[in-house]
Amino acid sequence: MPIAHIIGLGKSGIAAARLLKREGWEVTLSDRSSSPNLLEQQQEFANEGIHVELGKSFEPVESIELIVVSPGVPWDSPALVRARELGIETIGEMALAWRYLKSPWVGITGTNGKTTTTALIAAIFAEAGLYAPACGNIGYAACELALAEKQPDWVIAEISSYQIESSPFVAPRIGVLTTLTPDHLSRHKTLENYYNIKAHLLKKSELQVINGDDPYLRQQGVDIWPDACWTSVKGEKDLLGDRTFGAYIEKGWVIAQSEKILPADSLRMVGEHNLQNLLMAVAAANLAGIDKSAIARAIAKFPGVSHRLEHICTWEGIDFINDSKATNYDAAQVGLASVSAPAILIAGGDAKEGDDRAWIDTIKAKAAAVLLIGDAASLFASRLAQANYNAWEIVETMERAIPRSAELAQQNHAKVVLLSPACASFDQYQNFEQRGDHFRQLCLESLV
Repeated sequence: MPIAHIIGLGKSGIAAARLLKREGWEVTLSDRSSSPNLLEQQQEFANEGIHVELGKSFEPVESIELIVVSPGVPWDSPALVRARELGIETIGEMALAWRYLKSPWVGITGTNGKTTTTALIAAIFAEAGLYAPACGNIGYAACELALAEKQPDWVIAEISSYQIESSPFVAPRIGVLTTLTPDHLSRHKTLENYYNIKAHLLKKSELQVINGDDPYLRQQGVDIWPDACWTSVKGEKDLLGDRTFGAYIEKGWVIAQSEKILPADSLRMVGEHNLQNLLMAVAAANLAGIDKSAIARAIAKFPGVSHRLEHICTWEGIDFINDSKATNYDAAQVGLASVSAPAILIAGGDAKEGDDRAWIDTIKAKAAAVLLIGDAASLFASRLAQANYNAWEIVETMERAIPRSAELAQQNHAKVVLLSPACASFDQYQNFEQRGDHFRQLCLESLV
């Protein structure tokens, strides 16, 4: 019986372990944590014949034939480098799923906009009567789809740079590149490295859809991507590449491959960035042969994405909006730019590297006050003070931020309280979803 080792007891690691067990492998699942929750799961997996090791780092041995890593495990960690030196095949969970899923894929990657674009594409395919679930960074783990009795008609996969790095042979039918700004540089070191990882997925894709309004991607241009479907919200005149193949907004209409598809104002989500997401989703669906009437119906029904400019409630005329998925400066800048001014901003968490200047400029233009939480609070306070913005307070926790934001909103006649952290969540929460859920819970309990 071949031996496999799965690193990471998250959703993707669990699905990978169960898939390999089904396929006749001897499977060990390991995690550096030994939390009570994981200890409970250990017995559950033992009953399934899957050995679980908790609380220790993985060390490769030659008897292992396959290692599958979860997205959060650094690809250049010493254990994985050693495993590859020993000749042990080492892949990501996404790559394992690729081997067992025979359906065509739409692969969506980029810095920001991935989740909304993925959700839009999945909604369009579903409206067309196709079984095309979202997976990867949202929805299911890809291996969960491979475990299911019914194979999808299409796989709609949001794929992060970490997942591309560990899945070099994944080759979607359609690849979508949403935006490219500095992110995850503590892992990828340079913007060029980060871009090259993202670009790899597109190069492996049969068809490419690229956001031509993104400055970095536009700079790469048609010399790098001569056959791509480029998109632009600024009209046909700004479109790169073959205009008959691209997608753009002209006189209020979404045009894709020279055909009017739907009015641009059919999408209920605010912000130019969401029009860009809409264009990429429509372009991908059109290339997949989805009927334009199904595209139009899906967009008109689309409610938005949890944790991305998600309206939670209105209290005393003030909208409370959850943008917890804004985990870097660029996403947070876009979020704040999209809401009405003046706003009360809640920001902070586990700080990332990046250029915060545009974000701070937007704060100065639109935020009546900023409440700072988490490990980044003192850093952000210092940066705001350096920029001569002094309407900030360190409140440390979400529990303190919600009532204080309501007070400040009333005092400053603010229209919006916005959670848009510009940070990862791992200082206080397991993930951005848990952070956003906590914001929602506190708002609904204390305000409504």
